[in-house]
Amino acid sequence: MNRRHFLTTSLAATLSSLPAQEQRPRRLLLRSSWQTVNIGDIAHTPGVLHLLEEHLPGVEVRLWPTDVRNGVEEMLRKRFPKVAIVKSKEDVEAAFAECDFLLHGSGPGFVAQKDVARWRLATSKPYGVYGITFASTAADALDLLNNARFVYFRDSHSLTFAREQGCKCPVMAFGPDGAFAVDLRNDEPAAAFLKAHDLEEGKFMCCIARFRNTPYWKIKKAAYDAKKDARNQAMKDHDAAPLLEAIVAVTRQTGMKVLLCPEDASQMAINKEVLYDKLPADVRPRVVWRENYWLTDEALSTYRRSAGLFGHEMHSPIMCIGNGIPAIVCRWAEQTSKGFMWQDIGLGDWLFDLDKEDELKRVAPAVLAMAKDPAAARAKAAKGLAVVRQRQAQTMAVVKKNLGA
Repeated sequence: MNRRHFLTTSLAATLSSLPAQEQRPRRLLLRSSWQTVNIGDIAHTPGVLHLLEEHLPGVEVRLWPTDVRNGVEEMLRKRFPKVAIVKSKEDVEAAFAECDFLLHGSGPGFVAQKDVARWRLATSKPYGVYGITFASTAADALDLLNNARFVYFRDSHSLTFAREQGCKCPVMAFGPDGAFAVDLRNDEPAAAFLKAHDLEEGKFMCCIARFRNTPYWKIKKAAYDAKKDARNQAMKDHDAAPLLEAIVAVTRQTGMKVLLCPEDASQMAINKEVLYDKLPADVRPRVVWRENYWLTDEALSTYRRSAGLFGHEMHSPIMCIGNGIPAIVCRWAEQTSKGFMWQDIGLGDWLFDLDKEDELKRVAPAVLAMAKDPAAARAKAAKGLAVVRQRQAQTMAVVKKNLGA
């Protein structure tokens, strides 16, 4: 027997003697995809899938979604053809039996807490939580986090709050929102829209207005909330004022145009009401109002062609920074602590609290500075992205270790 034949047969014999569990790839079940009426909620999933693809290439990943309708499933399958989507009761049962680890994906909170509890009770297999905001005082939520292999919070305020509530998971730290890693593209419709509206690459900025409380009763099956609606109406002009000031300054003082675009399906209307319809006559020709909702891939293809983004939203800025595009975030009391992640990644100068009049007044100058010096703005965005990528690598190493990959 020659040496090559000996080594080949010996390796085959060794592999055949290993338990089946050790011969196959490790399997991870990602619980994610919360809703489709917001491109940010959509973005959590392709972001985390991209990280798993990059850092755990040999792992079989299955996606257990809440909602992938309205073109989202097709978009995900195109980008991640190897990822099986768990949809039926039988699919879930098979995933529980065959997967080695459950990863609760990035999101606005411990969204799928009940499903994590179900996994823990049914399988006794390990699980982890990746990139959430946390504000719960419920004992059952804390118990689940305490028994996780790791919990990564997408903002340091959530991490501090969890510790104050007595959370003692062995690994708790800041872990960036999964949407930072989104790399989806849909260049053809994005380029066509920009051409049709005379928006040149690098010579326009994106702007997003929103209500203090998302009016879900207008965009999906949800009960009308009179109290939230009243608050929205009371604050909409106050909150739009710094954006209007920024739009006027940018269009009058630079060669830039501005695109008013949505992050969720309710925002086309408010963009028109509180921004576009109130523009001075000389400014309006340099502002484009997008009247249709879009999906994450087309939005990101558009953002990547812009000089930067500013507004009331969070995940469009996250996706921008994740792709090296400057982005300014405005927040207020009704939002969760997610906005403070801008401080965590070194972009605190681009975070403004609109409940504080002194900060409200600084929004337009910051946007104008971004428009006047795109190179400096991109350099600053790159520094924030470097922090994000370092934490992504560190957190994914922990996922890999706990999966045994």
